[in-house]
Amino acid sequence: MNKKNILITGSSQGIGLAIAKHFAANHNVYISGRYEDKLKKLCEENKFAGYCAIDLTDFNAAEKLHMQLGVNIDILINNAGVYYYSAIENMKKEDIQTSVKINMLAPYELSKFCIPYMKQQKWGRIINIGSISGVVGEANATVYTMTKSALIGLTKSLALELAQDDITVNIINPGWVDTELINNEKLEEDFSKEEILETIPQRRFVTPEEIANTCEFLISDKAKTITGQSINICAGLSLGC
Repeated sequence: MNKKNILITGSSQGIGLAIAKHFAANHNVYISGRYEDKLKKLCEENKFAGYCAIDLTDFNAAEKLHMQLGVNIDILINNAGVYYYSAIENMKKEDIQTSVKINMLAPYELSKFCIPYMKQQKWGRIINIGSISGVVGEANATVYTMTKSALIGLTKSLALELAQDDITVNIINPGWVDTELINNEKLEEDFSKEEILETIPQRRFVTPEEIANTCEFLISDKAKTITGQSINICAGLSLGC
């Protein structure tokens, strides 16, 4: 495959950064996140093609991001997301709005700005990073579950809309992934790593590299007939304990 321009949102850490590093040697990788100093350092360390510091909750953030990069995007990976763990009656209005904007509207809007070029060249790949919560539901994470479920719907609809333009759209739904979130002290207040592992049939966390490997397959010609699919990478979590 020739070098492609790849935009990965939420790529200053965790899954997004792992995907960016995975593709950096063979493609032009553009990363995005909130903090410019961190993004600039990551670009220098990993030889990424560029970066854009932007808050996806800002008005017209997706359009600003697309314009600031100044390049046509061949492959869009909508990875940015926020997670709030709270009983529904305690969920703050501003957290609900942030979740809807970042988890649901940003992928929609970024796709809208990237698709015209993909249609023009009759080739493109869009990969949404969802969550197993959007597939099976999660108590005390209703807004997160709602927005990630919506992302599955967006994936299916866009896949149908773009099928004849050789543009595939798929969604990867990770379970518990071994990232900074797992080692967050705030998370430990709700449940320990040991308690989480007890809920996973394989008794292991998914690695960010496993998500990156699946992304690599989905952009390849080997996967050109795979579109509109919801792929669970969860160590069996979607099956129950």
